[in-house]
Amino acid sequence: MERTFLMIKPDGVQRGLVGRIISRLEDKGFTLVACKFVQVTIEQAEFHYNEHVGKDFFPNLVRMITSGPVLAMVWEGDDIITLSRILIGKTNVREAQPGTIRGDFAAHTPNNLIHGSDSVESSTREIRNFFDSNELVNYDKGLKPWI
Repeated sequence: MERTFLMIKPDGVQRGLVGRIISRLEDKGFTLVACKFVQVTIEQAEFHYNEHVGKDFFPNLVRMITSGPVLAMVWEGDDIITLSRILIGKTNVREAQPGTIRGDFAAHTPNNLIHGSDSVESSTREIRNFFDSNELVNYDKGLKPWI
């Protein structure tokens, strides 16, 4: 099983799309192993977007992600990094296909609702940026009768 970091950004939270986005991930069969509602600090934002340091849009990324609360999440599933990014849709909302989260809900590229890790390395770094290892929960999704 692979894990990935997904984050519903401030615009997704402010627009009341948290439940709809989580439903899409659950409908796909992914397993939620951690989530928390947080206000991203400037330090966390700069670490999160470290690969974009020095680019002209970096300050706007930091400003956007710290502009309001986010829902930080860790999900688990087979090939989840690739599959979740397909479900999320292209970063540029003009290229995001209908049926994807961004294609169905996002109207502006800077406000594209959700972040998803793009590699195992990014996922590991991003999970550590927002979660302690003891906050990640392992469980069996199979329902068992209570006796």
